[in-house]
Amino acid sequence: MTPLIQERANAASKAGPGRFSLSVLIPTYHDDPTALLQALDADAQDATLNGVEILLFDDGAPDAALNAAMGVAVDCCARPARLLTAKANLGRSAARNRLAARARGDWLLFLDADMQIAPGFLNAWLDAIRATNAQALFGGYAPVAAPARAHRLHAALAHASDVKAGAERAQEGAFAVCSSNLAVSAAAFATAAFDEGYTAWGWEDVDWALSFARHFALAHIDNPARHGGLETPDRLIEKFSRSGANFARLMERHPEYAARKGAQLALTLKRRGLTTAARIAGRTAALSPLPVKARVLGLKLYRAAIGAEALP
Repeated sequence: MTPLIQERANAASKAGPGRFSLSVLIPTYHDDPTALLQALDADAQDATLNGVEILLFDDGAPDAALNAAMGVAVDCCARPARLLTAKANLGRSAARNRLAARARGDWLLFLDADMQIAPGFLNAWLDAIRATNAQALFGGYAPVAAPARAHRLHAALAHASDVKAGAERAQEGAFAVCSSNLAVSAAAFATAAFDEGYTAWGWEDVDWALSFARHFALAHIDNPARHGGLETPDRLIEKFSRSGANFARLMERHPEYAARKGAQLALTLKRRGLTTAARIAGRTAALSPLPVKARVLGLKLYRAAIGAEALP
């Protein structure tokens, strides 16, 4: 029987130690992580601790050519690296959980496949892990430059929502945590994995952070990574359109999230029967030639309306 998850390990991984200080975990679904893998491999060779491994997870229905390119990139790594390939798509939460289950590091660092890092990135993480008393650390995001006009809206949304210094994020606590550029103690993660009930798009990272913070200490540092894979407005709308069920699940599991501005907007739209009108208005504004700030507000309105429609 063909295994549900196949594993390909490079020579350094086969010859490496049984345990590592840090496992870098990168789930991907039709995105090319090879540039990030090469940057991490180069950065790891300068790391002060000789204990970094890198794992990729190709999450189901893989593109044969892309999967082969990932395998070649893994083989070429000087540091221990492995490629896990799932026969069927498992989803964002399950992919991260499977990566964590196969990791051999004392700490787990989750990154997205489209991220870009600066030199010294891994050394900074190793230093932070040695110094912390927390069981999870979020490193934050660096500002994103739009490579083309079609990506300006996504860049503006990221600036408005995600680009915050560690001190500012610390004021928000678990609410300001995302699932990429996130380091977690493997021992803690073993009892606090991602909820695999989140099967569509979005909100699983908010759920994880709020759930984790109930039992463990979570802190913020300034060691940002940059998201390189900006989406077009149409693609953002399509992603947001699949987030409603997950938002409703989050609100059911974490009533405290209702105090957040986006949740308050969704609840107001639901209560006043404005979900359809808001969804249409938000989509129209997001896809219009209005100034970018107005289009970002349109995206937020659209996302809130999608969430509101899924609420009971």
